[in-house]
Amino acid sequence: MIDGYDPDAICRSIETHRIGWLVIAHVKEKGITPIGIRVCGAMADLVPPHQISEITTLLNAPYLNSFGSTETGLPPATRTTIPISVAPQTLSKQISAFCEIRLVDETDQDVPVGTPGELLMRGPTLFSGYWNDDATNTEAFRDGWFHLGDVFRRNADGTLDFADRAKYLIKTGGENVYPAEIERVLMTDPNVTDAAVIRVRDDRWGEVPVAFVSRSCDTVTQDMIMAACRASLAAYRLPREIHFIAFEDFPRSTSGKIQRHVLESSLRADQGSSSTRALTPGNVLRP
Repeated sequence: MIDGYDPDAICRSIETHRIGWLVIAHVKEKGITPIGIRVCGAMADLVPPHQISEITTLLNAPYLNSFGSTETGLPPATRTTIPISVAPQTLSKQISAFCEIRLVDETDQDVPVGTPGELLMRGPTLFSGYWNDDATNTEAFRDGWFHLGDVFRRNADGTLDFADRAKYLIKTGGENVYPAEIERVLMTDPNVTDAAVIRVRDDRWGEVPVAFVSRSCDTVTQDMIMAACRASLAAYRLPREIHFIAFEDFPRSTSGKIQRHVLESSLRADQGSSSTRALTPGNVLRP
């Protein structure tokens, strides 16, 4: 047992012990030889395809393409594993057996195929509720369904594609933008070590996406990143600013997840105001 997220301890363990299932570890440049890992993974939708190819090669184990949470027990959506050394082109998932799923809008009405909606789930593996938190349970278990707070799209063949967490939605000029969709593009550059997209208030558009990026070398420029974004994203999804920061300067939770709300607060503090703002030509990367 390892107390908390300790990459060095994890790396020592996988070259010492025979492990069946591994939540992804930092093993690049460690020179370790894993022993008998059968499968690895950690929310494939949030890992760039080239990194999935790299980590499966390093660990000599396939990557599990599934989506779930502690609350659901059984992952509500999953698919077969991603083979070693493969950079997946799609991460569509099938609804797991014994799970019932709905995708709904902000009024809890079912959305049509192709439209993003919050995933609701019920089934025998679902937890019974949060300890001593009646208010949260009342909200989360509305109408007999557990609201995960994660947004998916249903495809014509019935499979599901992850979009993002509902709470991170950016509404810009009447359009919905999910940060994860932008972050996946930012992370396609192998020299980008991490990225996070946050919302910033704007007088004209209401909200706009702003990106924080860490890089392994200075050859990665704003122009290069914007060119990649333009090639893959609609104009309204393009980040309006790009801030380069050190990898270690990303604020993270105890599980290693980037805390977007801390980045938003820090940016507001740097600008000297928490009110709405208009992005000026000097700090806007135009589409």
